[in-house]
Amino acid sequence: MWWRSASFILDRQQEQNTNLPPNPESLLLSSPPPSMADSLQNPKPDISAYYQTRAAHHAVVTSDWLAQAQAAVSVQTNDDVSSGSDGRVAPTCGGTGGDNKTFSVIDEFNSWRKQPDLAEAVAAIRALAAVIRASQATTMMELEIELKKASDSLKAWDATSISLTAGCDLFMRYVTRTSALEYEDFNSARYRLIERAEKFGEISYKARRIIAMLSQDFIFDGCTILVHGFSRVVLEVLKTAAQNKKHFRVFCTEGRPDRTGLRLSNELAKLDVPVKLLIDSAVAYTMDEVDMVLVGADGVVESGGIINMMGTYQIALVSHSMNKPVYVAAESYKFARLYPLDQKDMGPALRTIDFGVPIPSKVEVEKSARDYTPPQYLTLLFTDLGVLTPSVVSDELIQLYL
Repeated sequence: MWWRSASFILDRQQEQNTNLPPNPESLLLSSPPPSMADSLQNPKPDISAYYQTRAAHHAVVTSDWLAQAQAAVSVQTNDDVSSGSDGRVAPTCGGTGGDNKTFSVIDEFNSWRKQPDLAEAVAAIRALAAVIRASQATTMMELEIELKKASDSLKAWDATSISLTAGCDLFMRYVTRTSALEYEDFNSARYRLIERAEKFGEISYKARRIIAMLSQDFIFDGCTILVHGFSRVVLEVLKTAAQNKKHFRVFCTEGRPDRTGLRLSNELAKLDVPVKLLIDSAVAYTMDEVDMVLVGADGVVESGGIINMMGTYQIALVSHSMNKPVYVAAESYKFARLYPLDQKDMGPALRTIDFGVPIPSKVEVEKSARDYTPPQYLTLLFTDLGVLTPSVVSDELIQLYL
């Protein structure tokens, strides 16, 4: 599969664009004015905050990955660059200088989460970058301790969110690799940390577009794709295919009980993509019409399996029994140091369920929001690190975490 790898595709694109002038991108991160303390808690601690808000949603990043990602996004259209931003309005600048207000990483995180296209993990990365800018530390040790406390606060905000935990760990491993001994003074080291943090946030934000680019060879004219629930990276893949004038149709499961499939079907209809909405129990009934299954992931675990919206496992089982490929689109900041052996090995992520009729108190209701799909039922993973087989995930995790 080398010819589908990120390196090969990027080298090919660079050869085609050798006569084009360079188009540098800059992303200035600014922080909102803080107003609340770090002790702000999840308003419904018994329900996962991830599923309350439906936010779309570790580690050392190698220099090769950064180079590949930067090269990939540099050949994209510059609609967002022309506006002077990365496609969204940055929060207003805050911090600790002169306004006599205490900086809150939770406030910063919640401010970034308001951006409709920003993943929860990327919002956390932005917030941690703001911690470095607002810090009053005078030594690297003080700054690392401050970052660690901020990271722990974000992870405690929703302990059930795999991508949030993985994104914070990835940020800490990548950014804090810079040692104060590499520079003559602390200010130089701190400036380097800010550069690393902003670069990492920029690359993470653009991971979705890289995945969309790498996955296009697998979507062919006339194919039928089954999707489950709502995933912004899956939507980006399908949107890119539609923009490339590929002709395909999509089957969307309803995604009960929160009906996220309705949202995805509405978005696809706006793109004039032929779409059919299915009830969740009709997957096996329609599988003989399907050419491939494409799903997102809340997290990619060490075995190469995925943790995703409830129902993904049974769809993969049906697909496997009927020899249909199952593709997963997931950003690398969702790679988590987890190794579940069965469905009960995961921490609970609960969501409210409304059946539309009264449920007797003696009836127990399963409220788990996600399930685990083992790697043997997955075909390929589309990531910003490249197109991977499930067995390669463990190797990538080793490179990320060591």
